[in-house]
Amino acid sequence: MEAVPRMPMIWLDLKEAGEFPFNSAVKKSAVNVPRDFEGCSTLRKYFGQLHYLQSRIPMGAEQEAAVPVAWTEIFSGKTVTHEDIKYEQAAILYNLGALHSMLGAMDKRVAEECAAGAFTYLRDHFPHSYSVDMSHQILNLNINLMLGQAQECLLEKSMLDNRKSFLVARISAQVVDYYKEACRALENSETASLLGKIQKDWKKLVQMKIYYFAAVAHLHMGKQAEEQQKFGERVIYFQSALDKLNEAIKLAKGQPETVQEALRFTMDVIGGKYNSAKKDNDFIYHEAVPALDTLQSVKGAPLVKALPVNPTDPAVTGPDIFAKLVPMAAHEASSLYSEEKAKLLRDVMAKIEAKNEVLDQFMDSMQLDPDNVDNLDMYNHIPPILMEKCAALSVRPDTVKNLVQSMQVLSGVFTDVEASLKEIRDLIEEDEAQERKLQELLGKVPAAQGSPPASPGLAEVSRECSKYLELHEKASFTNTELHKAMNLHIGNLRLLSGPLEQVRATLPSPSLTEDDKQVLQNLKRILAKVQEMKDQRMSLEQQLREMIQKDDITSSLVTTDRSEMKKLFEEQLKKYDQIKVYLEQNLAAQENVLKALTDANVKYAAVRKALAEVEHKWNTTVQTLVASYEAYEDLMKKSQEGKDFYTDLEAKATKLLEKARAACEAAEATRQQLLEKELKKQPPPRPTAPKPALQKKPLELEPSTGLDPAEMPPLA
Repeated sequence: MEAVPRMPMIWLDLKEAGEFPFNSAVKKSAVNVPRDFEGCSTLRKYFGQLHYLQSRIPMGAEQEAAVPVAWTEIFSGKTVTHEDIKYEQAAILYNLGALHSMLGAMDKRVAEECAAGAFTYLRDHFPHSYSVDMSHQILNLNINLMLGQAQECLLEKSMLDNRKSFLVARISAQVVDYYKEACRALENSETASLLGKIQKDWKKLVQMKIYYFAAVAHLHMGKQAEEQQKFGERVIYFQSALDKLNEAIKLAKGQPETVQEALRFTMDVIGGKYNSAKKDNDFIYHEAVPALDTLQSVKGAPLVKALPVNPTDPAVTGPDIFAKLVPMAAHEASSLYSEEKAKLLRDVMAKIEAKNEVLDQFMDSMQLDPDNVDNLDMYNHIPPILMEKCAALSVRPDTVKNLVQSMQVLSGVFTDVEASLKEIRDLIEEDEAQERKLQELLGKVPAAQGSPPASPGLAEVSRECSKYLELHEKASFTNTELHKAMNLHIGNLRLLSGPLEQVRATLPSPSLTEDDKQVLQNLKRILAKVQEMKDQRMSLEQQLREMIQKDDITSSLVTTDRSEMKKLFEEQLKKYDQIKVYLEQNLAAQENVLKALTDANVKYAAVRKALAEVEHKWNTTVQTLVASYEAYEDLMKKSQEGKDFYTDLEAKATKLLEKARAACEAAEATRQQLLEKELKKQPPPRPTAPKPALQKKPLELEPSTGLDPAEMPPLA
């Protein structure tokens, strides 16, 4: 594709301001900004000036100069008020991200790094209890949505610039990764309850995009395989792209026409690529097509980042209008301490992310799902789809009987038709033989010249008989196939009509030894340890973030000499030592846990293979039984069609048989008349030399020999 057909993007509404006793002109310009980049600039300046203000005047929660700040909550429309200037900053920062999301969703598709940056800064530096739309869950959702849409913009540009296929595939794969994170947030019950009615719309769009951009990624992996002349890989990548696009199309029901057009365009491209690749490989290259899971997965390339927000950057905020109110030293020291905290967080997060990446890659390679390690529970129950078929047959107890009777009736009519046609054919052959004998006797047609011409009546019967025999022969093949199909499915239908215990007993189930069960239990235990380690790591990370967010030493900085600042910082940062130790222990434990998991997985390999084989047999058996049920109506329909056909043919054959008998009788009468007439023309016997009496051998006399008609046997 020369470009990705554009998909709609999600943009966020701006919060509406309420009461805040601040200069009315400043307030008005900050809450009624134009929906353009000038509006973004105004919001950044106002945010920066609020930062300067709150660092000098005690306007925070429960401080002396705190005043009520009111903003409308996006999802409920309710007005939420806090006596905290940080609430005003948080709302402005939210609107900055929301406005950037609006601009990013426009036709020019400006990248949305700033939107993600604003929400990231809001998540990391402000309380999450102000309002629902600024909760930790919603902010994480917004960050991943904005990063995904920014990466989507980059993907479009990369394709327009004709970047290398592998790079485009990685960029598209990263779009999928961001949207998967967003989808996980949308599937969270708490997040869903916060979002309200828009949650379903967002989730539906994001799920569709996950499959769509996964298809784009595999399309370009296929193009890379094509460039490398790996024609088997090309086929499987294009096949995978086609499968994922079909899933996106299913999920796109109800989406606007622009989405449908984009999907149709992409289907034309991918479908054409797949058909061409498969045809070339089938007829030219003949390369083996590998399984998709044997190929290296496409790792995303995160090329967009949440740009940091700096509230003290004069290039963004303009000059500090409160510079004369309080000493800048305290503010500068606070900023330096914030940077120390940020550095600590960055260092810890770098270690966590490195370990998480190793863990994710390891778990992906293992392909172990803790919830589906053995699937033993499914063998204890008849699957719902099979229960549905059994229930349907239980209210139709004569199903098998009706099918058998229908096929028996069909066989009976078939046999009758075949017998009638055979009798007609035998009559015609017998008539031809008698006609030939008569002609030979009369000396008109030598035996070597073949069959004499039939009478007009029998000629018509012969033509009709040939036509019916041809129809019968064609229908006979269909009838045979129908009986084969019935024999194939009749046993399964009897099984489904019987007791459920018999159905359950027919389904395969694994036979595990005690050692096998021990292997499974050990693997599950270690997988639970892995999950425990991940949960603990996330909890410790969250605790660290909350500690850093709440850590405000401004009051201490005011009374501390500049020369003592470094020492104060070191003392204050010691409060993080304990949680850092816990995190280090958690990270160090990963190596041992993964080693134990590796050993357990080696022992699990044989059990896994056996379980996979049983599961395959189980699925095949279920599918076969379901197919037999679904074939019943078709068999009955075709059986009835066969009965109707042969009943009609039987009636025609019966009439033709009567016609054949009548024609044969008429032909025989005609032959007798001809024979008597011919014999009367013969000269009488000579009286002087009487001949001995002739033996009665029909049709063996020479034509010139005289014979009394009374001595001639009949030709029947």
